[in-house]
Amino acid sequence: AFYRFFSRAVWDPDKLGVCILQLVLKLLPADARVVLTVDDTLCRKGGAHIWGGGMHHDGVRSSFGGAGGATKLLSFGHNWVILCVCIPLPWNTKRAIAVPVGFRLYRSKKRCPLTQYRKRTELARELVEKAVAQIPEDREVILVGDTEYACREVVRDLPERVKFVGPMNMGAALYDLPPAKGTYRGRPRKKGQRLLSPKQLIAARGIPWESHDLVLYGREVTVLIKTQTCLWYTVAGGRLVRMIVTRDPKGRIEDRAYFVTDAEMGVEEIAQSFALRWTQEEMHRNVKQHLGLEDPQNGWWRRAAGRRKNKKLPGPRPHKQRGSRAVGRTVPFILTTYALVVLWYLANGNAREDVERARRRAPWHRTKTEPSFGDMLAALRRRLWAERNFRDPSAGQGASKFDAAIMEWLCAA
Repeated sequence: AFYRFFSRAVWDPDKLGVCILQLVLKLLPADARVVLTVDDTLCRKGGAHIWGGGMHHDGVRSSFGGAGGATKLLSFGHNWVILCVCIPLPWNTKRAIAVPVGFRLYRSKKRCPLTQYRKRTELARELVEKAVAQIPEDREVILVGDTEYACREVVRDLPERVKFVGPMNMGAALYDLPPAKGTYRGRPRKKGQRLLSPKQLIAARGIPWESHDLVLYGREVTVLIKTQTCLWYTVAGGRLVRMIVTRDPKGRIEDRAYFVTDAEMGVEEIAQSFALRWTQEEMHRNVKQHLGLEDPQNGWWRRAAGRRKNKKLPGPRPHKQRGSRAVGRTVPFILTTYALVVLWYLANGNAREDVERARRRAPWHRTKTEPSFGDMLAALRRRLWAERNFRDPSAGQGASKFDAAIMEWLCAA
């Protein structure tokens, strides 16, 4: 019955995302910027007959170094492009939590009809446009993406009120503003003289490093920064961007470069805005660990009784469009459930009590000071169980204590 719901129900995942976005906007201050993050995640699957599956890069199993060097591994499954909104935590405004509001299934070019194929960056741009259309015109929007989404398809031609923050290639070709018309002959120029690339800016000894104390990923750190205002015409077109290069004074992290399509944004805000991208990675982990994002195996088809089994061939073998509706609705349903749990807790949860309860249950967590998504989910379960299963007006005080103990045992299990 659970799987038939996804294959037969009539509902629109995009409308679910719009509803969640409207709820999020009510929680944010009216004058606050709306921070959007975009990224993709892999839902590993087993079985060649699952619709929409393919081989995709597995970032969890891959590595960037170590004893064996850099390794890139592929896994079979579904690749989803997800758009999130970041909400500052009321008990710690230095941190935020990501709430998903947009979802698109990416299908590889090899396994998708040519007329239906769209790159991940194109899917991301579509999600951003749908979300921005729902945000009031007087509110600024910050869009944060990683290296894959810091590209022409996503960044160029964004509305003026949407500021993109992302990483920059160390060898990026950067230019000054074009000279004024009349100072040269010929057609109007689109860019001026060539400026230093991020790699060259790092090596320039005549430009000193500036030390900044920032709060990144919930911690106070010291970062050395150089900055430059320029045109990155390949990605942002004629829109002026501000680029920063960062260096860890302790040498534990390699030098990196970032940019924002707002020349007036401060260097601290650029670094802190990009750090919010990690909240979406935390969301991916939570929905997989607590809500079983990778568990459902719906979307597959079974051979009819009496039909001969075909010769086993390599690669996915889906049966036409069998299972496409179930696949396209399962993940949005789970992500919507995650969003509703977070929004309910931010409006009705008690962070201090839940942290104390978690530390009583696991006293070895001495540094725990904030509730996790698991604590939020347990709080909502206690509320639902109390309302549905343990609500009895005739129960006495002893029965109430017994019911409370049962709920604690259930949450611990």
